[in-house]
Amino acid sequence: MASDAPLLAFDTSAAHCAAALLLDGRVVTRAENMSRGQAERLMPLLDELLRAEAIRFSDLGRIGVGTGPGNFTGIRISVAAARGLALGLRVPAVGVSCLAAVRAAASAGCAAIVAPRGMAYVQMGDGAPVLEPLGDVPSDAAWLECPETLVAAIARLAASAAANGPAPSPFYLKPADAAPSRDLPPRLLDDA
Repeated sequence: MASDAPLLAFDTSAAHCAAALLLDGRVVTRAENMSRGQAERLMPLLDELLRAEAIRFSDLGRIGVGTGPGNFTGIRISVAAARGLALGLRVPAVGVSCLAAVRAAASAGCAAIVAPRGMAYVQMGDGAPVLEPLGDVPSDAAWLECPETLVAAIARLAASAAANGPAPSPFYLKPADAAPSRDLPPRLLDDA
């Protein structure tokens, strides 16, 4: 990535809405803790961050996004926003695993993110991420604790990643907790 092209990164994979702007090696972050409302808050938060640094969306050279694991809906919100912005701005979008970002931020070999029902998403080294009971997480694991630190790491990792990769996609370790409706779909009427 060109050093003069700002990179915008964001993440809504947990109970937060977080954004970072990477400008010539300097990272500016904003984050708000929230368990709901990320879809309504993400774009205004991004706009506020850019305006505070006198940057327009059209100035961006790349988008970085946290792809999870984490909250099913939250991941879909940020990945969809990243793909939409990248398409509209004609810049690359780079997906970054939140576990990789936690590991990078803490310079740790093992990263963990709290998951529902007493579980944790865990990745040791370059091994495959797994879902483990909280009590089985190694004691030296780095945990996702600060959304600002997470999104800053996402920005840095996105800046160093190849820009010609596939579009970001959600990274899930388990299926969504919601189940499809068991009701029959409505009968569609043909106009002909």
